Amino acid sequence: MDADFRGRDIISIRDFNRGEIEFILDKALEMRQGHAPLLAGRILGLLFFEPSTRTRLSFEVAMKRLGGDVVGFSDSQLTSITKGESLSDTIKTVEAYTDIIVIRHSREGAARLAAEASKKPVINAGDGPNQHPTQTLLDLFTIRKEFGRLDVKVTLMGDLKYGRTVHSLAYALAMFDAEIDLVSPPGLEMPEEVITDLKAMGAEVSVSNRLDISKAQVLYVTRIQKERFPDPEEYAKVRGAYKLTLDSLKDARSDLIILHPLPRVQEIASEIDATKHAKYFDQVANGVPVRMAVLALVTGAIE
Repeated sequence: MDADFRGRDIISIRDFNRGEIEFILDKALEMRQGHAPLLAGRILGLLFFEPSTRTRLSFEVAMKRLGGDVVGFSDSQLTSITKGESLSDTIKTVEAYTDIIVIRHSREGAARLAAEASKKPVINAGDGPNQHPTQTLLDLFTIRKEFGRLDVKVTLMGDLKYGRTVHSLAYALAMFDAEIDLVSPPGLEMPEEVITDLKAMGAEVSVSNRLDISKAQVLYVTRIQKERFPDPEEYAKVRGAYKLTLDSLKDARSDLIILHPLPRVQEIASEIDATKHAKYFDQVANGVPVRMAVLALVTGAIE
């Protein structure tokens, strides 16, 4: 397809159509098979106002594998934010030093605000409970790698209220005609407006508080987002609501894959790691070629 990503912000998966997503996934596959130092002389700014392991490190590795360099911070307490500097001014400052900006922030809408303040491409690495588009791209990449397609039966299980990864992924799956089952503890259901949107997109959606693993080709598990709860007592009520064990898999399809954006806490027993179903560490690895493709596309290094 004829897609122009040069200078484009990556804020929400909803900013892309099906063809554009497939194009990015195809480019990620090319990156996985080999690459050149396409971003030599370019600098990536990583602005992480919230903790991160996989997203921050995979962006850094992706940039360095493409020949570029990285600056930024993973602790905003060491920046002028603590002196009262606005997010907009921080972005404009970093923009002067870098070619691309990646931002993670606790506030929903912060990435969009950053994009409005910057003339350089801005990539959303997670804005509160809202969106995490590059995580969605690597999730889709992993599913397509396993099944060769994306119109599969997917169960999203866990904290569907605050989990930004499942919000992004649900919208993307709807674009690809996937069948979506939503399983969560009472009180942590997928926001009603998201479900309404998914159905308007033509997706087949079911909602439950109980897991029926026999239906799923993909089981996407998320942790309970403790840091998003305004009331610790409310978190305590749902902590450990679900835990996937070997016994949980007795009725699973032979082709089931289990995904998790990580970190996991209690929701997947470590004994599952050795099964053929566990693909969450493959997800981790797939983050690098996917983010390499995104970085190369928004800079115009590839087309």
